[in-house]
Amino acid sequence: MDHAHEHSEERKGSTLFFTVGSGLLLGLGFALGRWAGLEKFETALFALAIALGAVPILPKALRAAMRLSPDMNLLMAIAVAGAVAIREWPEGATVIFLFALAETLEDFSLDRARAAIRKLLELAPSEASLKRIGATGLASEVRLPVGKVQVDDIMIVRPGEKIPLDGKIVSGSSAVNQAPITGESMPVDRSVGDLVFAGTLNGQGALEVQVTRLVQDSTLARIIRLVEVAQEQRAPSQRFVDHFARYYTPAVLLGALLVMSVPPLLFAASFGDWFYRALVLLVIACPCALVISTPVAIVCGLTNAARNGVLIKGGVHLEQAGWLQAIAFDKTGTLTKGTPEVTEVVPFAGHTEGDVLGVTAALESRSEHPLAQAVLRAAETASLKPPTVEGFQAIAGKGARGQVNGRTYTLGSLRLFQELQLIAGSAEETVQRLQDEGKTTIMLGTDGHVCGVIAVADQVRPEAPEVVAHLRRHCVERTVMLTGDNDGTARAIARRVGLDDFRAQLLPEDKVAAVRELLSQHGAVAMVGDGVNDAPALAAATIGIAMGTAGSDTALETADIALMADDLTRLPFAIHLSRRTLRIVQFNLAFSLGIKALFLALALVGHATLWMAVAADMGASLLVIANGLRLLSHQGDSP
Repeated sequence: MDHAHEHSEERKGSTLFFTVGSGLLLGLGFALGRWAGLEKFETALFALAIALGAVPILPKALRAAMRLSPDMNLLMAIAVAGAVAIREWPEGATVIFLFALAETLEDFSLDRARAAIRKLLELAPSEASLKRIGATGLASEVRLPVGKVQVDDIMIVRPGEKIPLDGKIVSGSSAVNQAPITGESMPVDRSVGDLVFAGTLNGQGALEVQVTRLVQDSTLARIIRLVEVAQEQRAPSQRFVDHFARYYTPAVLLGALLVMSVPPLLFAASFGDWFYRALVLLVIACPCALVISTPVAIVCGLTNAARNGVLIKGGVHLEQAGWLQAIAFDKTGTLTKGTPEVTEVVPFAGHTEGDVLGVTAALESRSEHPLAQAVLRAAETASLKPPTVEGFQAIAGKGARGQVNGRTYTLGSLRLFQELQLIAGSAEETVQRLQDEGKTTIMLGTDGHVCGVIAVADQVRPEAPEVVAHLRRHCVERTVMLTGDNDGTARAIARRVGLDDFRAQLLPEDKVAAVRELLSQHGAVAMVGDGVNDAPALAAATIGIAMGTAGSDTALETADIALMADDLTRLPFAIHLSRRTLRIVQFNLAFSLGIKALFLALALVGHATLWMAVAADMGASLLVIANGLRLLSHQGDSP
C-alpha cells in the first residue's frame, strides 16, 4: 500500500511539473509575441509548451489508439495535432495546457477526497509499550514495532497516548476518545473487560490492554481496506458515464470527420475553415467534466461517511440509500439496548421495594440467566447486599425456592404461583398490566402470600423514538419492526418507538418473506439489524445496515452499511448524505451534458474557437469538482 502511494505521489509530481512548465511557456510566448513584438520566438515557445503539456497525455492517447478504444486523451491529442498542422500554434498550446491543468486538478481533487482515509493510517502508533515478566518475576517494559506484537501480549497505555492495537482492558479505567473508529463526539468510559481499538486516544487513566488482534487485522485496518475497496467500486451513475463514453467518443470522431469533409466535398466550402470547426468539435466533445462529475462526488460521500462513523461499502450502496422508501428494524440490539433491566418493583402485603429486590437478588445469585443478572444489577445499583440463602432448590423451568432469614421464599412466573395457588387478584392484575406493556415479570412469595412483582424489560434506546420520527417525516414512507419476540412485547416496543407496523414471532425465513413483501410494496427497502442473526433479511433488502460493528467481524462482512458507533442517529445522517450525493451527481451530469450541447451547437455554426472550447470544458470540470467536494463538509440533518 505504501509503495503504491509513493508511486502515485511521484506520478502526480511529474504531471504537475509538466503542466506548470507548459503554462509558463505559454504565458511567455504570449508575452514575447503579442506584447514584445518578438514573433520569431513565439512559435518556438508555443511548440515547447505543446511538447511539455503532451508528455502526460500522449502515452495514454497512444494506448487508447492501440486498443481501438478512443478516449478523451486521444480526442485531445488529435485536436492539438490538427492545430499544429494548420499552424495555429497559440491555440494548440492553450488547448494542451488547459487540458493538462484540468487533468491535474482532477487528480488533486480525488486525492483530497481520499486524504481523510489515508490519515487513518497515521492514527495508530507505529510502536507499542509491552509489559514483560522476567525470570525473577519482576515486570519490565519494552518497546516493539506494532508488527511484532502478538495476540495476548499486554500493552501499557499511558494517559494521553494513542492505543496501538485492538485489545481488552485487563487493568485500569479511563475515558477513551473513539471518534476515528465510531464517530462518537464524546469520549466513552472504558474499564476492565471492555474492548478498545487501535488509533483511539486514551484519556487520563493508565491502562493495561491485552492484545486481541494483530495490526493487519485491527478494526482500523479493516475499515481502511473496506473504504478503499468501496471507493474503487462503480456506482450506477459511474457505470452510466462509462457506457455513454463507450459510444460517445467514436461518434464524436465520426462527427468531426464528417464536419471536416462533407462541406468542402459537397458544397465547395473552405477546407481550412471546416477543418478548424472539426478541431473545435473534438475539443468541445472531450468529456472531461462528464467523466469527473460522478467519481469525485462518490469518493467524497464515502469519505465523509467514514469520518462520521458510517461505513458504506461502495458507491452503489451510497446511491441506493438515497432511494429508500421503507425501513425494517430488528428489535433486540437495534431499537432496544439488547440488555434486560429492572424497570419496576411492586411490593405487596406490607413489604418494601428493598425487601422484594434484596430477597429476589439472593435467590437469583446462583443463576446466569439474563433476567437474574438484571435483578442483581438492580440490587447493586440500589446498594443492596443480598442476604444469605439456605436450602436453595431450583424448580425446573418455573423458578426457585430457598430460605432467607429463616423464612422460605418462592420465586417464579405467574404460572408457578397459579399452580401453587399463591396468587391474589391485585397481584394478578399487576402482572397482566406489566405484561401488556411488553415486560417480563418475576414474582416473589412466602407464607401463602405474594411479596411483590419485579418487571424486567429490554430498554428502548433513548434515541430510537426521535430517530424513527425523523425518518418518517423526512426520509421514508414506512417504518416496520421485524422480531422473533412475542406479540405483546413487540406491540409495546413498536408503540413506544412510534413505528408504523410490526411483525412478531418471526423466524429468520419469516423476516426474509416480510422484507420481500415490503420490497414489492415500496421498491427500495433497508433492513437494520445486528448483522449476524438477521443476515438473511439483510441480504434480501435493497440495503443491509448493521449495528454495533466496531466489535463485530460478521457485521462488517455482511452489511452494505455499518453504523460503527452502534448509534441510530447515524442512520438519518447516512440517508441525507446519500440523497445529497445523488442530487450533486445528477446536477453534475446534467450540467456537463448541457455545456457540451451548447458549445457543440456554437462550433457547428462557427461561433466557437479552440481556446473557448477548452476554457468552457475546464470551467465545467472545475465546477463539478467543487460541487462534489462540498460533500466532504456535509453534516446532514440528523435528529
